[in-house]
Amino acid sequence: MTTPPGNHAALLARRARVLAPTYRLFYEQPLQIVRAEGVWMYDDSGRRYLAEQPLQLAEELLATLPRELDSVIFTCTGSEANDLAVRISKAVTGGSGFIVTEFAYHGATEVIAGMSPEDGRPLGPGVYTVAAPLGADGAAAFGERVGRCLERMQADGVRLAAMLVDTIFSSDGVVADPRGFLADAVRKVHEAGGLFIADEVQAGFGRLGEAMWGFARHGIVPDLVTMGKPMGNGHPVAAVAGRAGVFAGFAKGGSYFNTYGGNSVSCATALAVLQVIRDENLLENARRSGEHLMRGLRGLAQRHTAIREVRGAGLFIGVELGANAASGRSGAAETRRVVNGLCRRGVLVGSTGRDGNVLKIRSPLTLELQHADLLLEALDQTLQSPE
Repeated sequence: MTTPPGNHAALLARRARVLAPTYRLFYEQPLQIVRAEGVWMYDDSGRRYLAEQPLQLAEELLATLPRELDSVIFTCTGSEANDLAVRISKAVTGGSGFIVTEFAYHGATEVIAGMSPEDGRPLGPGVYTVAAPLGADGAAAFGERVGRCLERMQADGVRLAAMLVDTIFSSDGVVADPRGFLADAVRKVHEAGGLFIADEVQAGFGRLGEAMWGFARHGIVPDLVTMGKPMGNGHPVAAVAGRAGVFAGFAKGGSYFNTYGGNSVSCATALAVLQVIRDENLLENARRSGEHLMRGLRGLAQRHTAIREVRGAGLFIGVELGANAASGRSGAAETRRVVNGLCRRGVLVGSTGRDGNVLKIRSPLTLELQHADLLLEALDQTLQSPE
């Protein structure tokens, strides 16, 4: 959707529909800049002096989200997006307490580093942790753990602001199933007066297959959704999407300004990413290739006792490793060996989890069946090798 040149009223109406009220206009008569050269910028009438790409991106991004999420604020990085979501939740709820998982990673700002225990830094003030939903009863018990955490916060006199969760629990070791297990925890958070922030920096934009967003697997609608670098395929563009009422509560305390957040170049990049995801049917590819890869990995687990468990969805998969008789190593040591063995065979993966014993397979959305087979062959060879 584009607005004809000169129709500023229509452009402003689009802006009001999709951009959070924290944004403000700098001039009484807004400008629609259409090009620039040297020191000069030119409006739609040709006079030398409101770029439209941010509005188009906001509209297309919101079209992928539940209709309850109807406003966007643009930032440059996922860390900034999570930091802003924390500010918003504090302002709207009046609380200062946050719940994260025990080995989460959410970003690099001072506040968010205090909510990222994976880094080994001390937790920030008012930050509480719950065990990740791992193990036979982990997912089923997650809501109970959050309930007990809320009781601890109440006993400490800490008012809840929000629960911040990476919806694939990447740093905790990758957890996608069973579907819906997050719903009970989110219900308890809402009953306690807090917000639910879905960190979709890693899980979002179709990586889990079937849907654009990880929270969709759980049948819930977050209050705020944060997204980061996958939004621009690595380009520094990010955003917070949420309910207009939540943003309106935040805006009562003033506007939010980010110099490069929502700049036209970054928005054009993100629009191109959304276009490619649609045109190349990458959600379906992530589902199809991911299912093929999962079947292959579980087949390898039948032959290699070093593979304890295969978890994940779409093209975000965790392979938990244990003792390997071929190498004589176990746990984190075996995982490091496998990561490097795969690298020597031309396959790049990472590691994750509290114990560092989970292979983190997070391939491009363009991974096809033949590429998955190459990965499986390389992993098979590496697990058999004593190197």
